[in-house]
Amino acid sequence: MNIVSLSLIWFLVGVLFLIVELALPAFILIFFTAGCWIVAWVTWLFDIELTSQILIFLVSSLVLLFILRKYSLKIFKGNTSDNIDDNYADSKIGKTAIVTKAISPNKPGEIKVIRSFWRAIADTEIEEGQSVVIESQDPKDALTFKVKPIYMEEK
Repeated sequence: MNIVSLSLIWFLVGVLFLIVELALPAFILIFFTAGCWIVAWVTWLFDIELTSQILIFLVSSLVLLFILRKYSLKIFKGNTSDNIDDNYADSKIGKTAIVTKAISPNKPGEIKVIRSFWRAIADTEIEEGQSVVIESQDPKDALTFKVKPIYMEEK
């Protein structure tokens, strides 16, 4: 006489697979969860031997994995956009900034623009406190801007 039914054991093993899938999302163990639950349902309906249960588990899990994984990844993974950072950096080009650390041609400095600090390079010496305009983003370093000084005309 079984103290715990086999269908309950298969169901709980499926829950364990589900918990591991949620902790380490690889979108593979979810199909083994489904396989466990299929076997739990079949063993609840019919009295079958352990070898048949394991065979049903393996076949159902692998069939679901190979048929549904690629399709499911397209649905649940979503679209990613890598140009978000580019648009954010591009929004600073043409803006006025204040030099917070002196800039020289061979040594980068620092600027403050739109309440944030960025590394900056320039072709000329620019002193701390001077206003500059951002010309472009450095192609070698996405966190560095090329700037030029804004010269004030004296009256």
